[in-house]
Amino acid sequence: MSDGSETAAGASYADPVTPDMVKMALRKVKDPELNLNVIDLGLIYDIAVEGATVKIDMSLTSPGCPSGPQIMTDVERATKGVAGVEDVQVNLVWQPFWTPDRIEPRVRAYMGL
Repeated sequence: MSDGSETAAGASYADPVTPDMVKMALRKVKDPELNLNVIDLGLIYDIAVEGATVKIDMSLTSPGCPSGPQIMTDVERATKGVAGVEDVQVNLVWQPFWTPDRIEPRVRAYMGL
């Protein structure tokens, strides 16, 4: 008899949320102008998990990024989609300022940077 706390794959919702689980979900969130995900772009500075609450420090490629609100909303939505996450706090930070050096090295090489 099931108490409803299992997924179809048998994983329990009681399994603790990890930063790696969140990072995997955030790989689906893309900067619409660059068509690269926020992880590879280096926009995610920190992921902290406290029980069912996830706190994310992130930046944007520039303070005037026209896609900023959409990207932040997508980050929140993708994180809330992780099993076990109940609350998401996205904190926009500017220190350190984002530079192309934060892009994942393999992606930077692909881009010729």
